[in-house]
Amino acid sequence: MSGQKTILIVDDDVDLLENTAFMIKGMGHNVFTAKDGDDGVTKYKDIRPDLTFMDIRMPKMDGYDAFLKIRQHDSSAKVILITAYNQDEKKYLKAKSLGLIEAISKPYSFEILEGLINKHA
Repeated sequence: MSGQKTILIVDDDVDLLENTAFMIKGMGHNVFTAKDGDDGVTKYKDIRPDLTFMDIRMPKMDGYDAFLKIRQHDSSAKVILITAYNQDEKKYLKAKSLGLIEAISKPYSFEILEGLINKHA
């Protein structure tokens, strides 16, 4: 798929958030950011992005809970979770069963992001 897409990135690591936003903007897409799961859910409802990248470990609301809230709001939401840690297998399998696209590990490359956006957005 080609053309400009709207991408939401949710991560409490501001440096990573800004770097990821910069990479995706460089691909020619519209990028919105949120710094925690709560803010991510609110922004998702406002902008209805084509694809959402969301960190799992965040304050206020983790990525799994935010994913579930987004899916309750929009059953066709496309979400990819990001983790720097071993993931909770039970939560991951539940999220997959509810339509999670996949989880990727930090650090990730420009090519990985580009491939995921081209495939899923």
